[in-house]
Amino acid sequence: MKPASRLLSCLLLVLATALPMRAQAPPAPPQVPDDEAAVRAALNEQATAWNRGDIPTFMQTYEDSPDTTFIGLSLRKGYQPILERYQRNYSTREQMGTLRFSEVDVRLLPSGCGKTEIALVTGKFHLERTTHGEAAKDDGVFSLVWRKGPHGWKIILDHTS
Repeated sequence: MKPASRLLSCLLLVLATALPMRAQAPPAPPQVPDDEAAVRAALNEQATAWNRGDIPTFMQTYEDSPDTTFIGLSLRKGYQPILERYQRNYSTREQMGTLRFSEVDVRLLPSGCGKTEIALVTGKFHLERTTHGEAAKDDGVFSLVWRKGPHGWKIILDHTS
């Protein structure tokens, strides 16, 4: 190779590596559902199921796990004991009444990698009913910890008082 050709080749190589690459538009992010809207929708579905007298469907918002925890007058751990508590304390449609949530606040917590997998939800509940079973409280507050998993958003901890 002639010295001039080699110089030209080197110059082209230096220019090619020194010049910034032409920016390409980043790929469009995948469409992800609005996490806050998904949690709020799950709460609405929960209240709708309750108001139909359907405790098993109401419980579908809870993670079916032995670690799922309910804190009220006592502490219950596990999906099945929580389900049994609801069925025992609200054994008739009249005892269940009509459930309404208010002042609901949803705070989404991103993990270290920026993915949102935990939500903290606080609010108030009101039961409009004429009959009471073991559960005599008609009004109260709640705090819920939700986790986003393969089956969507599920409650892993419920503190209701």
